[in-house]
Amino acid sequence: MADKTFRLEIIAPDRIFYSNDIYMVEYNTVEGEVGIYADHIPMTQIIAPGRLIITERNEEKQAALLSGFVEITPEKMTILAEAVEWPQNIDVNRAKEAKTRAERRLSSEQGGVDIGRAELALKRAITRLDVAGK
Repeated sequence: MADKTFRLEIIAPDRIFYSNDIYMVEYNTVEGEVGIYADHIPMTQIIAPGRLIITERNEEKQAALLSGFVEITPEKMTILAEAVEWPQNIDVNRAKEAKTRAERRLSSEQGGVDIGRAELALKRAITRLDVAGK
């Protein structure tokens, strides 16, 4: 494990979701999975639905990170999350219903189904269920 920490801030639409000095953070982008340590080069990224793993000094925290943007600067890393949830805050029944709805839409032979939107809804529901352990 790296010895150097860096500041991670996760800002949700309604609050600061997380703010602390950490060793590493892992998440999904539209280009694949990434892991970030201190002294990473500055960049921006678009988030894809997936598990967020935050490595602190003595523990690892996980959350469902569903959409948003990342900005990495020399001073800190900021995640502007449109949707992010701790496992204990995930409504499992709602996620199961969303998964079923999305699967139904994707298997439907009716025209007018926005496939991209249904696939994203399915990924978000699966991520929530995965992070919640269901």
